[in-house]
Formats: sequence, C-alpha cells, structure tokens
Amino acid sequence: MDVARQEATIAAAPEELWAVLVDFERYPSWARDLKHVEVLERDDEGRGVEVLFRAAAMGRSTTYVLRYDHTEAPNRLPWRFVRGDIMRRLDGEYRFEVVDGGTNVVYELEVELIIPLPGFVKRRAEHKIMHTALDELRAAVSQSA
Repeated sequence: MDVARQEATIAAAPEELWAVLVDFERYPSWARDLKHVEVLERDDEGRGVEVLFRAAAMGRSTTYVLRYDHTEAPNRLPWRFVRGDIMRRLDGEYRFEVVDGGTNVVYELEVELIIPLPGFVKRRAEHKIMHTALDELRAAVSQSA
C-alpha cells in the first residue's frame, strides 16, 4: 500500500475550502479527471456521506465509492474506500489549519490497487492525484469567492 502526503497554503478560510469539497456534484467542473459524481447517501443534515465517482485513470475509466465523515467540519474531511473496480483501498483526508495568508491544507491518501504497477507509473499517478487535490482545489475556491 502506498501513502502519499502533500500540503499547500491556499488563500481562503477553512469554511470556504470545506464548502467546495463537500459540494460533490460540482467536482467534475473543477477536478479534470472526474467525469461523474453522484451522492448515493446523505446524513440528517443533507451532507453527502456515500459518494460514487467515475474518473479517468491511467488511460481508462474507473468507478469507486467513498464514505465521508463530517464530524470534524470544517477542520478535517476524511473518507474511507467502500468499493471500486481497480483498487482495494483509497482512504484519505483533507486537514485545514489557519495560517498567515490563508489555510494550510494537508492532503493524505492511501492507495492499494488490485493489480501491482511499476514504481514510475505509481509516482506519475500520485503526482497527478496530488495536483488535482490541491492545485485544482485552489482554483475552484478562487472561482467560488
């Protein structure tokens, strides 16, 4: 299993970042590799808890379902893998800490694929995922402001 971690400072409050991240249905408008997102289950407050994603991955399409935990809103948004077609695990989280100039965003992801891949392919995929997770989030938050 591979664990990836990256962080960046984004010029926005944690609440602004949180609002973009829990608006799951809008992900395809700012996260380039996501082709379709559907909330399958909501909690009593209407927040997406179980979410289906269809994404472009390594030249093909993949589908997976994640389960989100909103208990530490708006400081932490963790998720756990429920099911998918090419992975056994896709657990992760966003953590937010207010700093001068905005919010430090920490993104962590644990990935275990069904089929082992060469190291250079995994690193390239990891870089692309991290780019989407932080750089495209930064752009989405600035557009929503």
